[in-house]
Amino acid sequence: MLKKESTDTHPAGIAVNVSGVTKIFTQWQRENDVKGLIRNLFKPEKKIISALDNVSFAVNRGEFIAYAGPNGAGKSTTMKLLAGMLQPTKGSVSVLGMSPDKDRIKVMRKLGVLFGNRTELWWDHPVLQSFEWKKVVWDIPDNVYKRNLETVAELLDIEGLLKTFARELSLGQRMRADLAMMLLHSPELILLDEPTLGLDVVAKRQMIEFLKKINRENDVTIIVTSHDMDDLEEMAERILMISSGKIAYDGSFDGLRNITGSLTRFKVTTEGAALLSLEEGSRFGGAKLISGVSGTYEYEVDVTKTPIKLLLKQLSEADGIKDVEISKTPIEQVIAGLYAAWK
Repeated sequence: MLKKESTDTHPAGIAVNVSGVTKIFTQWQRENDVKGLIRNLFKPEKKIISALDNVSFAVNRGEFIAYAGPNGAGKSTTMKLLAGMLQPTKGSVSVLGMSPDKDRIKVMRKLGVLFGNRTELWWDHPVLQSFEWKKVVWDIPDNVYKRNLETVAELLDIEGLLKTFARELSLGQRMRADLAMMLLHSPELILLDEPTLGLDVVAKRQMIEFLKKINRENDVTIIVTSHDMDDLEEMAERILMISSGKIAYDGSFDGLRNITGSLTRFKVTTEGAALLSLEEGSRFGGAKLISGVSGTYEYEVDVTKTPIKLLLKQLSEADGIKDVEISKTPIEQVIAGLYAAWK
């Protein structure tokens, strides 16, 4: 696997430290009518946007962090601050013990960044040529480059793509090639902004499994944003949620579920096609009917109010039930409820 080069650039334990960060943008406003254009010449109108408002959090080395929030919450702004692409209006940012602004070159040598809707591959050249360009520009030692190239080519299944022009790759192939290119210099910290965006099931699975592998086996710290909450729950152990520029939650996915009352779903298959009514559902600990099709009905119940043991007892005593399947409420639904509450 990708081996990390020895380093003494940052204190053990902390990979990222964001302290009291505020980021303000100024948007100039302009009207289309003649009056508005003339007025703007003499009295320009501007709008102040607070993308981040006194945000603080720390990420330990070796953590796999999910960073989530609705559109416009401040996710991409945070990632750009960590990568040194933006500077905070107030507060401080430390990445691997260095300032992304003042120590930009040193930080980038130990940082990997991948945005799902962008590519660093040369469009009209074979993939391998982009890799070799990075080796030269980044001054990657021959032995490190060779070792990492062999590793990522095998694990990301791109050996057959190295001589293919980037413009001829499918989206999934391009994303794997971009990820491989990002890893050629053995980064200690990886920032991923929507890495599974638009990928099919197979490509997404390859991406997720590879990221989990390098995090687990190589202690690579990973921070990932995505709108696919199921993907985030599978990859990360901790989730940071941001809303309106503020950290709204920092903890585990199970803890996130507890905020909404530990909702659990159970699916009931009946012998006939008769719909179990909401009143019937009320027998099952006041469960809420979610859907019902062809004798299979799904309910949602708060297990803090109705223990699973009691629910199973009630189900066992009901007539006409052939099968019962119990599962956690999808994290997507939990977070959608939180987003609605935060508006």
